[in-house]
Amino acid sequence: MRSDEILQWLSRNERWIVFHAALLVLLTVELIFARWGLARLDAEARARRQRRTAIRATVMWIAAAFAFAGWVLHFMGSASATQFLAGYAMEEALSVDNLFLFLLLFRVFGIPPAFQPRVLFWGVAGAFLLRGGFIAAGVGLLNRFEWVSYVFGVVLLAAAVRLAMPSQHGDPETTTAPAWTRWVARIHPVSLRTDVFFTRENGTRMVTMLFLALLTIETADIVFALDSIPAVLSITRHPFIAYTSNILAVMGLRSLFFLLADMLRKLRYLHFGLAAILAFAALKMLLARVVEVGPVTSLLVIVALLAVTIAVSLWRSKDAPSDNVRVRD
Repeated sequence: MRSDEILQWLSRNERWIVFHAALLVLLTVELIFARWGLARLDAEARARRQRRTAIRATVMWIAAAFAFAGWVLHFMGSASATQFLAGYAMEEALSVDNLFLFLLLFRVFGIPPAFQPRVLFWGVAGAFLLRGGFIAAGVGLLNRFEWVSYVFGVVLLAAAVRLAMPSQHGDPETTTAPAWTRWVARIHPVSLRTDVFFTRENGTRMVTMLFLALLTIETADIVFALDSIPAVLSITRHPFIAYTSNILAVMGLRSLFFLLADMLRKLRYLHFGLAAILAFAALKMLLARVVEVGPVTSLLVIVALLAVTIAVSLWRSKDAPSDNVRVRD
C-alpha cells in the first residue's frame, strides 16, 4: 500500500481512529488507578480502595461520554449528538440489568471480590468485540432489507414482555451453576480454584471456576446484545453513532458494578422501567412509517422512565426491601 493510499485510508477512518485511541487511553488510566499499590493493602483496605476507584472510574467514563457528545455536536451536528446521548442512555440503562446477572454469577461460582475485577475486565473486552460485530451486522441488514426493522421490533417487544413478567431468582447460595458448565466438567477437568483462569493439578491442565464464570458472562452478553443492539438501532442507524454510544456504555460497566453492587437489591422495580424502554424502542421501529419520533423525544422518554422506576424502587425499598435479584431470563 502506497503512502498516499495510507493517508486516504486514515482520512476516511479518522473518527474511528480518534475514538479508539481515546478509549485506549481511558482504559489504561482506569487500570493504572485500579492496580496502583493494590498488592500492599490488606483485604479491608483493598475493598475501600476498590470502591473509591469505582467512583472515580464511573465519573471518568460518564464524563468521557458527555465530552464525546460535545465532539459529535461540533463535528457532526446536533441531531447526531442527540442520537448519541439517547443511544448511550438506553444502553446504560439496559446494562444495569447485566449487573444483576454479574452479582448472581459471582455468588453462584463463589468468586471472591478480589478476583471479580479480572473477570469483568475480560468480560467487557469480549463484549467490546461482540457489540461491534453485532452493530455492523444489524446496520447492514437494516440498510439492505427494510423489513428487518419489523423483525427487530418484534424481538424488542418480546424482550419487553419477558422482562416485565414476574420472575424472581432466589438466594444465590441455593442457585446451581448453569447446566452447560456441568457438561464442560464432563469433557474437560475443572478446578475449583477461583484465583486464576487456568491451572495444572496432578499434571493435568484444567480450566477453573473463574474461567467458567467468564464464559457464562460472555455467553450472557450475546443474549443481552440481541435486545440492546436492536434497541440502539431504533434510535440511529448511523454505524459510528450506534457503535460509540454502545461501547462507551459497556466500558463503564466494570466500575459501575462495584459502585452499585450494594444498591442492586433496592432497585426492585427497575425491570419495569427497562421493559418500558424496550417496548418504546419496539414501537418506534414498528410504527416508523406512521409516527416519527425524534432523538430528543427518545432521550426524554428514556430518562423519564428510568427516573420514575428508580425513584419508586428506592422509595419502596425503605418499607419492604427485596431479598431477590431480578435479571433477564
